[in-house]
Amino acid sequence: MVQLGQYMLSDSDEWQAAKQQAYLKNPWFIPEFIATATQNIATHLLSPTALTTWVQQYNIVDIPQAPKQVGIVMAGNLPLVGFHDFLCVYMSGHTAVIKLSSKDDVLLKHLVKKLYEWEVTVQNQVSFAEQLKGCDAYIATGSNNSSRYFDYYFGKYPNIIRRNRTSIAVLNGTETEAELNGLANDIMLYFGQGCRNVTQLYLPQGYAFETLLQHTTTWQHLIDHHKYKNNYDYQLALLLMNNKQYMTNGLYLLHESNQLFAAISVVNYAYYSDEDALRQMLTHHGDNVQCIVGKGYLTFGTTQQPSLTDYADGVDTMAWLTAL
Repeated sequence: MVQLGQYMLSDSDEWQAAKQQAYLKNPWFIPEFIATATQNIATHLLSPTALTTWVQQYNIVDIPQAPKQVGIVMAGNLPLVGFHDFLCVYMSGHTAVIKLSSKDDVLLKHLVKKLYEWEVTVQNQVSFAEQLKGCDAYIATGSNNSSRYFDYYFGKYPNIIRRNRTSIAVLNGTETEAELNGLANDIMLYFGQGCRNVTQLYLPQGYAFETLLQHTTTWQHLIDHHKYKNNYDYQLALLLMNNKQYMTNGLYLLHESNQLFAAISVVNYAYYSDEDALRQMLTHHGDNVQCIVGKGYLTFGTTQQPSLTDYADGVDTMAWLTAL
């Protein structure tokens, strides 16, 4: 895995070609975002120190006595979004059978092929399939709608089924320029399509929006991306047709709403007057919230840099796997 991380940071011609192919197949995966995703995986998940510290927390035997076959249904909203699940199954000693999303079926296949080249026995541990049948356990990630199907097909087996989630930010009006730039990253990375992207802001009464709206220069070029621009224009038209109030900096639309989830190019906001009451309210949103950023919460700008122990939905995947 350390070797794989080094490869992901390399300028290998075949790796560059694979990344280009992923972009050509899915225009949402612009080279900038593929580079961000692969760098975060290589540096935060595949460093020797991080891996060693991580696996020492679990009772993982060198040669499993009865390895299980674990089917993994991966999402395709971000580049390599299912890598952590693959890594968990591989490191636990079980066998991974992976069903990739058609939106993200280039990068992981290429990386696993490299593993085959370096160590032929990996072919016995990792494979790909169009349909998952006959596995001993399942990990499936999708929408609230697809999760019903996962429940139906995989419910009688040990499973982890993940549903829609999103992230929120709590501001108090004293944020520095660096923190607001970090928040812009949390909002705009991957065009805001990940569960770790901020889609809802909680603001103090009387909040001055001008400073917030100005901190987008790093990402202003994204409005030229045709798919994102189409979403922006469509959401703007909906707001205008429904006489809804909004603000914009030409990159995303700010709209007052208590809804945690927002469409691509839209960021919702709501006001709070009591921080303790806000914290209490946020605990009730637990099943829908992946990250909370702000002072006293996660640091601005770090939502898309999860560590090995930042398990999706708070379910310790490795503990679950080692207990199978």
